[in-house]
Amino acid sequence: MPRRYRYDRGALSAQPSPASTPWPSTPPTAAEREAFADAVPEPFWLERRENVAEFPRLDEPVETDLCIVGGGFTGLWAALHAKHRDPDRRVVLIEGERIGSGASGRNGGFLSASITHGLDNGLSRFPDEMRILERLGLENFEGLKRDLERHSIACDFEEPGEMAVAVAEHQIEGLREEAELLRDYGHTVDVLGGEELRAEIRSPTYRAAIVDRTGAALVDPGKLCDGLAQAIAGLGVEVYEHTPATSLTDTGVSIVVAAGDAKVTARRVLLATNAFTPLRRSLGRYIVPVYDYVLVSEPLDAAQRESIGWSDRRGISDCGNQFHYYRLTDDDRILWGGFEAVYRYGGPVDARHDTDDETFGALAQNFFATFPQLRGLRFSHKWGGAIDTCSRFSSFFDLSHGGRVAFVGGYTGLGVGSSRFGAGVALDLLDGNRTEATELDYVRSKPFPFPPEPLRWAVVQFTRGRLAAADRRGGRRGIWLGILDRLGLGFDS
Repeated sequence: MPRRYRYDRGALSAQPSPASTPWPSTPPTAAEREAFADAVPEPFWLERRENVAEFPRLDEPVETDLCIVGGGFTGLWAALHAKHRDPDRRVVLIEGERIGSGASGRNGGFLSASITHGLDNGLSRFPDEMRILERLGLENFEGLKRDLERHSIACDFEEPGEMAVAVAEHQIEGLREEAELLRDYGHTVDVLGGEELRAEIRSPTYRAAIVDRTGAALVDPGKLCDGLAQAIAGLGVEVYEHTPATSLTDTGVSIVVAAGDAKVTARRVLLATNAFTPLRRSLGRYIVPVYDYVLVSEPLDAAQRESIGWSDRRGISDCGNQFHYYRLTDDDRILWGGFEAVYRYGGPVDARHDTDDETFGALAQNFFATFPQLRGLRFSHKWGGAIDTCSRFSSFFDLSHGGRVAFVGGYTGLGVGSSRFGAGVALDLLDGNRTEATELDYVRSKPFPFPPEPLRWAVVQFTRGRLAAADRRGGRRGIWLGILDRLGLGFDS
């Protein structure tokens, strides 16, 4: 998912407009539903993988210096960092299913340098630290590229920049302001409108756009997970799949991670569990698992490809509170995701929710509103999954058990790149290293917690409704969203 901006600045006094968004208000047509009816209900990136390394299940007790719980991006980057820093450190990584089977393998593959979910979001929460945080994010981005080269990780990395498009008139001024803000922080940014924009990519919904050419890339997230797993195994990390962790026990000397019939006794533990229930239940106050859904089209033929333009292959997002993100794959399919952030009562993370025809219907309908010239195109893949959102939209850290257990999470859909930064900081916290990052309020503070159920469900659903209403009403956020803005709180995917 691309970085998120807030495009409602200057729109609080805008007058309501019945045409404030281009998305249809009627139910999807039979043809739009038929377009995804036969799609494979699996992530495109994972379904097409070949010759994937398989790792054993842990079936006997082990002792280690560091146990990493979770085989997604955070856990994989943490293992890589740990061996780079101390090649003699014994590292064990356990994953409940397969490497990359969670959010890391089913996202859109947008890789952003931002570690604060965009400049605007960071400035609203950490204004005094934003220059440092932006620099650290860009340094992390460059370090990630060096790691890919160092370990020969082939993940279809490309760096075309990213485009944000206004699909309603009230979003245009916010885009211009965003461009100036990005430039102030050293980004190379173009502002497009009219013929210039239509020459870039052809959609009747577009009003204006900005192109950020700094710190924005695309990857195949499945290949990135596989490449990182092979890299850490080559460095001597012991990787175990199908080994779900069930509890933590502090013996006073070490931490015991129970994993089925086996256990890992470790000097230090790093929890990288994303939206799944953390082994420290108190962390559940800060994370809401919301479901994000994605469609991937069949490959476009030459005529279809020509009809939309998109020659620079940039990742794109539109500017609504309910926003879409989309990109081209290496074989010229269109990945199209977002719009709804679905929260279910109690926050269950369950494979039963990985498909949702109502949400797929809205996605297909809005896809064809964006690219009507592609009507008749079918979707080959459809899927969904939980994202670990928190009220500040960016990662937070926790250190417990006398400094022997660390947690990092809450990326809110922007973890492909920032997970590398989060993993490194969490290791520094475990190792007792004082760094520029560990002294920041960004690392030392936590997001505002979500209320318990049933209030949590009610607040989230009401907020979702107000966000959708703001899109329909020309960007006017209203009293409730205004209160959340002033408190620095939010809900998103």
